[in-house]
Amino acid sequence: MVYFISILLLVGVIAIVVLNHPAFGANPKGKRLERIKQSKQFTNGKLNFPGKPIVVAEGKDMLKFFQLFFKKVQDRIPSNPIKTVNPNFIENSSEEIEFTWFGHSSYLIQIEGKNILVDPVFSERTSPFEFMGPKAFNGTNFINIDDFPKLDIILITHDHYDHLDYLVIKKLKDKVTTFVTSLGVGAHLEKWGVASEKIIELDWHEEAKVGDFQFTALPARHFTGRGLTNRFSTLWSAFALKTTSKNLFLGGDSGYGEHFKEIGEQYGPFDLTFMETGQYNKLWYDIHSMPEDAVKAHIDLKGKIMMPVHWAKFPLAYHPWIEPIERVKQKAQELNVTYITPQLGEKVQLNKELPKKEWWRSL
Repeated sequence: MVYFISILLLVGVIAIVVLNHPAFGANPKGKRLERIKQSKQFTNGKLNFPGKPIVVAEGKDMLKFFQLFFKKVQDRIPSNPIKTVNPNFIENSSEEIEFTWFGHSSYLIQIEGKNILVDPVFSERTSPFEFMGPKAFNGTNFINIDDFPKLDIILITHDHYDHLDYLVIKKLKDKVTTFVTSLGVGAHLEKWGVASEKIIELDWHEEAKVGDFQFTALPARHFTGRGLTNRFSTLWSAFALKTTSKNLFLGGDSGYGEHFKEIGEQYGPFDLTFMETGQYNKLWYDIHSMPEDAVKAHIDLKGKIMMPVHWAKFPLAYHPWIEPIERVKQKAQELNVTYITPQLGEKVQLNKELPKKEWWRSL
């Protein structure tokens, strides 16, 4: 009996230590929580998509959801290291768009002398712990955070681990002037030491000016949560970024829907769209876009050039790792959509020759 009680106590202590790991962040409270409750997206005690509530995969078919974990997929992980380019962070003072993609949904936009880092995730795993969780493909962790120039803005679309990296925020927080993010996500940032005056949180269709740039949070069909009990507690968004001469769509995660066409009508056209194209499954259709739908969404947005993201770094779904870009390529060619395929670390300059090399085939 004594041993049994001791084991229970030990398990309890371990659980408390684990669940209090700082990577889990913090739940919104106080004025932040009150603001969330005033949102049009807040209903039945949580945030959701008005008119058509979001259903996550396990809410549709529990058996099929758990069967995914035992599914074997050939070439889900590259057999060789991903080839990358040594990044060039030289300042861009022109009005032309320059950006560098680091894999998955992390990229640095440089325009008009400003540096904007989007969803920076450079840890080895998309997990609260460094010893477990989906591991980055070999070769993709090529970024030295200390090499980044001064960052004017970090933009976080939502709080999932493949978009919000605790260790990265801790390392960069003093190097960044402003954080722009979705409603409620600031609770995590403040817990990790980001000063509250640096944080701008936006509800859908809310706008904020940062210097000459205008950010607008836009609807998406997804969800949030970093722990076991806080799903739908913070908002998830895409963002429109309007500079003095350009208009960009910075997509987060989203299932396909009419909201893309509505965004295109209200905020488009867009010179460049960053579109989620990987880590999908038929069960996840409501919260992640299939590659063909990402191309259609780009058209709905009235986009000119499409940059496929959310692939080439983490095995978060059960499909071959190159399948997303191959399916995007096929659909984009069918619909006459201009898309680009830079290598990780390659600087893209939209006023020059666009990168179209199929680098993933040579691994």
